[in-house]
Amino acid sequence: MSDTSPTPHIELYVRSMLPDGAHERQEEVIDRLDTLEQNDQIASFNVIVWGKQIAPQSAAANTEEGQFILNRVAEFKQWALSNNVSFESFYQRTQVDSEATESAYDAMTLPVMGLAEYDGDELAHVAPCTKGDTVHTIVDRLDRLEAGQPPALEQERRSVSVV
Repeated sequence: MSDTSPTPHIELYVRSMLPDGAHERQEEVIDRLDTLEQNDQIASFNVIVWGKQIAPQSAAANTEEGQFILNRVAEFKQWALSNNVSFESFYQRTQVDSEATESAYDAMTLPVMGLAEYDGDELAHVAPCTKGDTVHTIVDRLDRLEAGQPPALEQERRSVSVV
């Protein structure tokens, strides 16, 4: 990144206890973030473990960790609205049958990995996300960070001209 651009802070959200192959992909992303940090291309990064899903009305959602996840997802969704992108295929609503209570409840399935990029306190990018038919992946964003480039969404906005 150039001296005029602030270096971002990255939050990487990962699921634990994954099937074969997924853990290796997570490790590759963490290794790339570590290299970006060592090369001063990002200010820092944190890895945050989240589960497969969260039910907003559950007891777990009322814990400090549950509230943190729900607040972050709400922040991501607000960013998506502001940037005209979608998370529909990554943060899916589902109904879960509870054997304990013999009833069903709504839950949100969380992605295997999610990346949030902050410029100071401002959310600057979330991956994965979809704009039109284009999926902006975590790997895409890491490639652009390594090349010293802004998020593709930001570059798209800059290249749009008003006639």
